[in-house]
Amino acid sequence: MATKTAELEALLYVAGDNGLDSTSLCELLQISSAALRELSKGVREKLEKDGNSGLQLLHINDNYKLTTSPKVSKVIENYFQKDLTKTLSQSALEILSIVAYRQPITRVEIDDIRGVNSSGALQTLIWRGLVKTNGKKEAPGHPNLYVTTDYFLQYFGYQSLADLPVIENFEDDSFDAEGQVDLFAAKGQSDKNLSQSQKGEK
Repeated sequence: MATKTAELEALLYVAGDNGLDSTSLCELLQISSAALRELSKGVREKLEKDGNSGLQLLHINDNYKLTTSPKVSKVIENYFQKDLTKTLSQSALEILSIVAYRQPITRVEIDDIRGVNSSGALQTLIWRGLVKTNGKKEAPGHPNLYVTTDYFLQYFGYQSLADLPVIENFEDDSFDAEGQVDLFAAKGQSDKNLSQSQKGEK
């Protein structure tokens, strides 16, 4: 008979990038929240200590998920052969910033802020898994509302939206020659940042 540890690993594996929230896991595993925290801690430590494992367990916004470990990042990069900053246009990055700070927000509202149509770049962000629809606005036509995803937090090294940089707090040297600020300076540091923060939970 499978142990709870094995069941947790299997559930997170089949859940994929979406992961599973604590309530669902407790129901599926038939354990308490406290037991889930201990169980997930044990799995996380087991994966960290196993030099032959290329996986890690992450806990983001009450969601648990299995992801690749930072130590295998190079081979994963080779597999995808792409970098987000090289494949996303400047307009897509602008839209991502707007959604991150103004969510939930409609496409028309994004267009108003930018002064141009944003539909194409917005679809790219949805395809990348960085933005998703989250209900509809109570307004004529009931337009979709857009928000950032948990993958957005994971990729840019944040544990919650509260960790986003506060615009007013940027120093002068945070801006480039064109007066733009890199809101996503932590890009690609997600695995490292989350691993370090979660070690502090032990």
